[in-house]
Amino acid sequence: MHLNAFPQVLMVKTEQIMQATSVPPNPEERLGGGHRPSLKSERMNSDDHQSRPLTELRERIQPEVTELIKQQRLHRLCEGICFRKTSARRRQDKFWYCRLSPNHKVLHYGDVDENTQGQIPHDSLQEKLNISDIKAVLTGKDCPHMKEKGALKQNKEVQELAFSVLYESEASLNFVAPDKHEYCIWTDGLNALLGKEMTSELTKSDMETLVSMEMKLRLLDLENIQIPEAPPPVPKEPSTYDFVYDYSQQT
Repeated sequence: MHLNAFPQVLMVKTEQIMQATSVPPNPEERLGGGHRPSLKSERMNSDDHQSRPLTELRERIQPEVTELIKQQRLHRLCEGICFRKTSARRRQDKFWYCRLSPNHKVLHYGDVDENTQGQIPHDSLQEKLNISDIKAVLTGKDCPHMKEKGALKQNKEVQELAFSVLYESEASLNFVAPDKHEYCIWTDGLNALLGKEMTSELTKSDMETLVSMEMKLRLLDLENIQIPEAPPPVPKEPSTYDFVYDYSQQT
């Protein structure tokens, strides 16, 4: 799957799974106008969802989904976006662009003349920051540019979209995302680059949707089959292994 099409694929797959997990009514139900919901859907929404086998399946799927979300976030950082410049007095009508290098080792950034919607080549951006030099990622009112006196400090909406990258001793690269979605994408991506957990609301939502989707896909073949709480017992060893082919006797 191309990571750029992540939201569209997620929407299509969700619709396909909802259709696949719905059992069509039999002829009698058609005449009566009734419709029986899928047993698989019932299982996923019942107490069985907390059963040990399903819990173990969920735990096995989560790392795979986490890696998928991480790669999607990093892909978006590599594409880059335009940020509005800010000052202690007011929001300015000036912009700067930031994007991650394809090898995920450098942030390239620089001023641009307007709020461009297309990608800007790395060599057109004047400044760069090595990911290895980043010490921490701060958000909200903890950001240096949110502690300055002025209108920004009093603007709660701006605070909720603010994040900063700290490097060296006192230096920082300060951001104000254009919206909540981009805020989640960039804070997730930066934390992933530092080896930290992605904790945004968007990641939690994507995780729940994708894990649930993957579980339903893997359980489709188990429709109407009772999932045991414990694995079946290991059978006893046979009394003889004469049935095993002896390759040493091959001529």
